[in-house]
Amino acid sequence: MRNASPTLKAIAARLGLSPTTVSRSLNGQGARYRISDRTQRAVQRLARRLDFSPNPIARGLRLKKTATVGLVIPDVSNPFFARIAHRITVAARDHRHSVLLSDSQEQTALEVEAIGLLLRRQVDGLILCPVGLSDEHLSPLPHARIPVVLVDRCFPGLALPAVTSDNLGGARAATRHLLDAGHRRIGVLQGLPGTSTNRDRIAGHRAALSARGVPFDPALVAGDSFLEDAGFRAARRLLRLRPRPTALFALGNLLALGALRAIAEAPLRVPDDISLVAFDDHPYAPHLSAPVTTVAQDVDALGRVAAEILFERIGGRRAAPKTRAIPTRLVERRSVKTLATNPERKQPT
Repeated sequence: MRNASPTLKAIAARLGLSPTTVSRSLNGQGARYRISDRTQRAVQRLARRLDFSPNPIARGLRLKKTATVGLVIPDVSNPFFARIAHRITVAARDHRHSVLLSDSQEQTALEVEAIGLLLRRQVDGLILCPVGLSDEHLSPLPHARIPVVLVDRCFPGLALPAVTSDNLGGARAATRHLLDAGHRRIGVLQGLPGTSTNRDRIAGHRAALSARGVPFDPALVAGDSFLEDAGFRAARRLLRLRPRPTALFALGNLLALGALRAIAEAPLRVPDDISLVAFDDHPYAPHLSAPVTTVAQDVDALGRVAAEILFERIGGRRAAPKTRAIPTRLVERRSVKTLATNPERKQPT
């Protein structure tokens, strides 16, 4: 049976050196502390022969750094959050950090549990894509010993840096596109009411309607979460209205997926019978029989900028917390029909 891994003290004893000298030689700090090249080579040679591997946990406890960052996302199966996680992981690797990932499953209780676990693991920083309507459980984070950055959703009253998409501008552009195509009766599939993303997207939609003198009708808004099944239920409800909406605007990619299921069940066709626009692009969107027009978020930028802010703060830079809004862009495909006649005409039942 192989002997236990050697310790710094064991290597130091065999070479007649202090453990500090051995540690500095192995960590590339020999020149800084004027340790001779001969001594450094002897330490490194013996360490290789003994298959010595430094204990990162012990080293982290000494330095009060663990070279890890925590990341909490609401749904790892959602391509949007998966892409953010990928970009943050790449950025962390560039900073010689590992990422401890937790999925809150869109539940505040699980989010609280994940944050507590990561803090106990003594991560060097935390990136959080928050869920829920209240920031009460997050109120201790601005005073935590580590930096914390919010991504996607934010809470204006919370003194933490945040990175979001331009939700208001993106929704305004999507609604304007539908209005330009002659649509006036536009059904909205909303996500979780009260969240910053849903609130800003509804505000952008209303702003575009107002600019064209089109009244906002609350009866044309349905939905209670950003999940696919919620999109299905909300779309089915709106498609049963008479007169039926001529277009649907889904405020999330999974909502659009649910809407497509409801449209097929009706049965209706996009865009011949109803037009569809989605906030947030999705891998499926370009490959449908009628590729879906979307508001594309720069997901890579969301993850990259969040990581940049986090590592700046880990490095000691403590600028005042602010919210960074990443621009969106409208990707026009073939899911919007241009109405040649009055869109308020009576539709067949």
